[in-house]
Amino acid sequence: MGPAETLAETPPSAKLVFKALEYDGSLTQAEIAEETLLPRRTVRDALSRLNDAGLVEGRVSFRDARQSVYSLTDDGERATPTAADPRR
Repeated sequence: MGPAETLAETPPSAKLVFKALEYDGSLTQAEIAEETLLPRRTVRDALSRLNDAGLVEGRVSFRDARQSVYSLTDDGERATPTAADPRR
């Protein structure tokens, strides 16, 4: 199963978190919750699912080592519609 199919199998909340990261680049969990209006627990679950699927990765924030900054992986980048469709 490719990255796009893997993303298609995730729940709507995970897709929304994915889209926020696709649009904004790197975000903390709090920033994702603010951007998507999802509860932090839902964001945490979505990030866990996306991380397990290899679509998102978290790194320690340089601004605050207590936080992680999340971004799309290479597979996550390939899961985007524009990456899958060369006409765009």
